[in-house]
Amino acid sequence: MARETYTIGELSRLSGLPVKTIRFYSDAGVLPERERTSAGYRLYGEADVARLELVRTLREIGVGLATIRSLGDRDLRQVLDLHLRTVETQLRNLQRTRAVLRATLERGDPTEEDLRRLNALGRIGAAEREALMDSFVAEVGGGNIARERWLECLREAMIPELPAEPAIEQLDAWLELVELLSDDDYRASLRRQSDEFWDRREKAGKLDAAGWDEANAAVAELVQRAIDAGVEPGTSEAGPVLGRAVALLATVHSAEDGPEFRRALARGYEEHDPRAERHWELVATVTGTPWPPPQTIVHRWIARALGVRARSVS
Repeated sequence: MARETYTIGELSRLSGLPVKTIRFYSDAGVLPERERTSAGYRLYGEADVARLELVRTLREIGVGLATIRSLGDRDLRQVLDLHLRTVETQLRNLQRTRAVLRATLERGDPTEEDLRRLNALGRIGAAEREALMDSFVAEVGGGNIARERWLECLREAMIPELPAEPAIEQLDAWLELVELLSDDDYRASLRRQSDEFWDRREKAGKLDAAGWDEANAAVAELVQRAIDAGVEPGTSEAGPVLGRAVALLATVHSAEDGPEFRRALARGYEEHDPRAERHWELVATVTGTPWPPPQTIVHRWIARALGVRARSVS
């Protein structure tokens, strides 16, 4: 029959756990004691028998004491769901480490570079990646709400998750990407070069994302047709194409098309930090997508066409 109270020794016999372990769980707060006798001995209730069995089961599958201690604020499903996601993350990390170890051993004697990769892989987990992106968005955003929201939309794309079994080239690209996103000078450069554009967006008070995407898509389609037709940026045939493309870009920048805007646009292409293009090239390597993408080819064409006309005017 169920009893109202058990001593720690009786609870030990019922559960099969040593007294020392039960005392540790009590001291850690995962098995709160109900009361003590006048002599100071701990007393437990019937509910503690079931609680102790749950604690033991959760510990056997690797759930941490802090999580178990918070069970009073969460139901068991939440705890197990959290643990499942933790285990899945650990499995992905182990798969990646296994792939790198295999690739390293297949290539012959390990080098210092191989050890650097393994060390970096062990140090940069999901939590570190999220912390990196938090600081990147905050620093590049620079307090401009519109820019910060835009960066949040690109967050996952800017530093994709490594494949479960990455090739050495993918791992090297990913590690370089982490270093680039951590670079204070790169962050400052991105913020500085986009200040004017995002200040206008913030003053407008609204970001027309749909209209922006539509205009950019129209520019890409227009210029890509010219590229496919063999129109070179410096030829006379490129003039009308560039004119229509710049007019569309003016709507994206909330500006009026004209000599001033074209000079500013040309200057923006000339001063564009090459690390930004390298950033997306590294992303393409990690994700296994072709490089360069159509958008990059299109904007390279526009930059060259603007540059040719700027030189001819000067």
